Amino acid sequence: MIVLVVCQFEKQVQREQPMSKPIERNRLTFACALGAMLMGAAPVLAQTALPDRQLRIISGFAPGGSSDTLTRIIADAISPTLGQRVLVENRTGVNGVVTAAYVAQSPPDGTMIYQCSMSTLAITPQLQGVALPLDPGRDTTPIANVALSSYGLFVGANSEYRTVADVLAAARARPGQITFASPGAGSAQHLSGELMKGLANVDMAHVPYRGTAPALLDLLAGRIDFMIGNLGDATRQTQSGDLRLLGIGDPTRSPVFPDAPRISDTVPGFNVTGWFGMCGHKDMPDALRQVWANAIGRALEDAAVRQRLEGLGFTPHFESTADFTRRLEADRRSWREVIRAGNIAAN
Repeated sequence: MIVLVVCQFEKQVQREQPMSKPIERNRLTFACALGAMLMGAAPVLAQTALPDRQLRIISGFAPGGSSDTLTRIIADAISPTLGQRVLVENRTGVNGVVTAAYVAQSPPDGTMIYQCSMSTLAITPQLQGVALPLDPGRDTTPIANVALSSYGLFVGANSEYRTVADVLAAARARPGQITFASPGAGSAQHLSGELMKGLANVDMAHVPYRGTAPALLDLLAGRIDFMIGNLGDATRQTQSGDLRLLGIGDPTRSPVFPDAPRISDTVPGFNVTGWFGMCGHKDMPDALRQVWANAIGRALEDAAVRQRLEGLGFTPHFESTADFTRRLEADRRSWREVIRAGNIAAN
């Protein structure tokens, strides 16, 4: 209000005394312009400040796993930028959908976001016969992508298979007898195996487990022929020699295993790149979403943060809300085709 009065007075002075006291008039004009600028900036400043309450990232996966560890690394890295320690809270279930539902049912005040994965947003909501409390893709909103995760084809150290071609040759020789593991029906690992089956035109048996850990145990013991899984989940076992990596699903080379061949060299068209990002309430104000995105982008510029993520088998990869949304939409389309072709339902 004061700025408006001053500006009106300044205009009146210019009309009535256009040539008098130029120094004072210039000062008055400058004050008016500065005041107007501050008035215009005030709403923006108010909108871009996160509420003065505890900030949280909700993790949909159990503590100790690579995806949960990624969440904790990012929470620690963005805390200085956001001015307070960002807490991580675990709410597991249904490939991260339980987490998405929790955030969607909370106030959209920008104090809570969640770690969202390819399975949570691009796969699970499209499975046949699945009953969910919400559609994560419709009821939550992407904020930023954090990292890419190559998928690899793994066999046990004592397996007779040395290449992806060996696995496919065995599948053609013994239709339906070669087994591949996954942490559950409808998981990204399951769909990756189904994608390979379709592209290579082979028949292989899917064996679902209740989680990645028990699947890896049977793979290590030789009770399962192979598994296509997140590189981060098997990096340690592969580096120790307990597992053998036959190929990666990413079209680019893995920074962790740069000499690993691409699965697409043997199975043209096979391209599976997982991702882990951050999402929020669908009604979160754009300005607050941008605050989180900016903090994440800044964190991923830190060499120490990138090194920690790479050590888990991830490729640090920031994507803005717009770019992240485009990736999500493209993955939904591609996985929808695999789900329909395989008539795949959830557990």
